[in-house]
Amino acid sequence: MREYHDTEWGFPTADDRRLFEKINLEGFQSGLSWKTVLDKRDDFRRVFHGFDPEIVARMKERDVVRLLGDASIIRHRGKIESTINNARRCLELIEEKGSLAAHIWGFEPPRRPVAPTVAEVSTFVTSAESVALSKDLKKRGWSFVGPTTMYAFMQSMGLVNDHHAGCFVHEAAEKARKRIRIG
Repeated sequence: MREYHDTEWGFPTADDRRLFEKINLEGFQSGLSWKTVLDKRDDFRRVFHGFDPEIVARMKERDVVRLLGDASIIRHRGKIESTINNARRCLELIEEKGSLAAHIWGFEPPRRPVAPTVAEVSTFVTSAESVALSKDLKKRGWSFVGPTTMYAFMQSMGLVNDHHAGCFVHEAAEKARKRIRIG
């Protein structure tokens, strides 16, 4: 968990495949611990073809059945079917907007003028932007993209920098956010 925190969590990306992966892994995490998902991430990448939306979108019921029998991942029919559905919706969104990143980063909230405190970070579970992103994706047919899940996604993908004021990673994540270029 420490390596994930220190090198990934809160660092921005414009890579559509990484964004697609993370949206779906956050959906798998719903009701579970992030550690459970992180421990199985390589297996998720294997069974979902590196989260390439073009390949995942072509998966069929036989693939769902196969994955339900694969103990290396979280075997939840709804979440597996959601990932396949979301791949199809992702391709539609890319066709419309040019990239998943261009659309997602359109929901980036204004930057905070100061880093949050530890106490503040523990209260962050949704935001107006995560609610808006959730509503938008649901309207487009995505699933397992509720406001809390989308806020966790926004935190992990650097749309917000919720490393607290005393965290040594805060400044590095903030610098990376300033450098990110979308589209």
